[in-house]
Amino acid sequence: MDHLWSPWRLDYVTGEKSLTGCIFCKPEPHSASAVERDPLIVFGGPLAYVILNRDPYNNGHLMVVPRRHLATLVELSIDELHEVALLTQRSEAALREAYEPEGINVGLNLGRPSGGGIPGHLHVHLVPRWTGDTNFMTVVGDTRVLPEGLASSASRLEPIFARLAADAERSALR
Repeated sequence: MDHLWSPWRLDYVTGEKSLTGCIFCKPEPHSASAVERDPLIVFGGPLAYVILNRDPYNNGHLMVVPRRHLATLVELSIDELHEVALLTQRSEAALREAYEPEGINVGLNLGRPSGGGIPGHLHVHLVPRWTGDTNFMTVVGDTRVLPEGLASSASRLEPIFARLAADAERSALR
């Protein structure tokens, strides 16, 4: 008999579930208190942030989330739309550098009928993909195979996002 281990999921499975509030409406991602900071947030901007998916399809599965609780693209201000698009672009660059995927699924699910698990708070998914990856396990065996824990993914991605943001700031000053 084969066993698939995902010990990083134990906290998620056994943790307290909140029936109220939105999981994406969080305190500032880089607040003074490390306790307040969600360890899955890999980059925070003034209007949006990038977070690892707590229940990923593949390692590096990121989400770009506007800070305001909005359900649709139409509701975003121009500045929010710009930052969400910029962080989606930056997420693609970070994933390509960190994981060297052969492809990346990028998408939005607007509303529960479209597949949106959190339909009230818009978010963009970026899922790295490789030829022959284990997606069949999700379909056939209701199981996901992930070789890297979430904390390791965050440690891998955070410095890349910091460097990309610094590079962007330097080029904007020119």
